[in-house]
Amino acid sequence: MDAYNLTIIFPLNTVDMPEAISDSPEQNYSSVYERNLKLEQNKLQKRLRRDVGQAISDFSMIEAGDKVMCCLSGGKDSYAMLDILLNLQKSAPVSFELIAVNLDQKQPGFPEEVLPGYLAELGIEYHIIERDTYSIVTDKVAEGKTTCGLCSRLRRGILYNFAEEQGVTKIALGHHRDDLLETLFLNMFYGGKLKTMPPVLHSDDGRNTVIRPLAYCREKDIARYAELREYPIIPCNLCGSQENLQRQVIKEMFQHWDKQHPGRLESMFRALCNVEPSHLADPNLYDFREGKRLGGKRQAVQTAAPAQEPEQSFGRLDVLNI
Repeated sequence: MDAYNLTIIFPLNTVDMPEAISDSPEQNYSSVYERNLKLEQNKLQKRLRRDVGQAISDFSMIEAGDKVMCCLSGGKDSYAMLDILLNLQKSAPVSFELIAVNLDQKQPGFPEEVLPGYLAELGIEYHIIERDTYSIVTDKVAEGKTTCGLCSRLRRGILYNFAEEQGVTKIALGHHRDDLLETLFLNMFYGGKLKTMPPVLHSDDGRNTVIRPLAYCREKDIARYAELREYPIIPCNLCGSQENLQRQVIKEMFQHWDKQHPGRLESMFRALCNVEPSHLADPNLYDFREGKRLGGKRQAVQTAAPAQEPEQSFGRLDVLNI
């Protein structure tokens, strides 16, 4: 209770006082505590609304008439994304449609009743896609190896194809600011590239547009908001619980920095949004002889169906995964 700095003053003599009065300090304490939780939730919601709204505006994520497919995994990020988008939809200057989609990958023990129950209560249109990608992943990936690469490619193909069938114009994913920074470091450390997950990504064939409305949101804000909202969180036992993931190592490093050097992550993200090609070393981005910027390389979304994917080593890390 120290976080709320609450001070309860008890009467000096409670022996002769009525029972109702002697019980009042605990009741007052509970009332103040609940009120503070509600205030904290409202404050976080406003901050997340502001961050999401700013990202949507800065990157033209959602336009009039869009049909936005919110991909739900059952984790805190996708719950918060749907929550904030539904909230913004009520007051948005343009009209857009929201649907929720979950891919049931048939993981053993997956509580398949949780998301349908939650979404039905919200009253939003939702779809549960059932595909046994779990068996494919466990069959193809050796025990102890990272499953994220193959799992994400299978999931990506299924979701992209479903989006096209449903006439979806934007696919919303729940990656937040910390995910973007982690991916930047993963690509530098293990991929030899200076790139991350962009807030908006268009496919070359025009089939899909991926948006990340939480791009400006801090993970710790989302985590606390999810706790206060009491979302029915579903843990990921296929990939998220693997302790040897490189992403987890980066995440722990960021958490240490955030505690020891407050503001460092914010500065790093500002740098991500303020790139100077002339002060890097990529001749595809800057013509150093002529002294002018070039178009650079364009990274397209992978849209191939899973069956068309070439065979490759799935032991490596796929850092652009959904």
